[in-house]
Amino acid sequence: QVQLVESGGGLVQPGGSLRLSCAASGNIVRFAPMGWYRQAPGKQRELVATITWGGTTNYADSVKGRFTISRDNAKNTIDLQMGSLKLEDTAVYYCNYHWLTDYWGQGTQVTVSS
Repeated sequence: QVQLVESGGGLVQPGGSLRLSCAASGNIVRFAPMGWYRQAPGKQRELVATITWGGTTNYADSVKGRFTISRDNAKNTIDLQMGSLKLEDTAVYYCNYHWLTDYWGQGTQVTVSS
């Protein structure tokens, strides 16, 4: 089993920044890709960004140029630096770890509001 614990969500004004962190523990396979997904009310969960063990990243078009995903393989953590936040970024953000199956964190709320 793999456990994922997210932190860093909160309330921010449009144009502001937030940093999310996720720590993985348990039966970790270092080479497993990790990422961030989000789910807004009434919508399906969607990919935000992923990162491989080697540091290759992939972003949703809606966040390119505004969000940056990073990874610390030694600590089994990933971060998501979010900037120029928009109202439509409001969602619950979930950390994901994928090795044979998907593991999810409990989610952290990000609310962008004036």
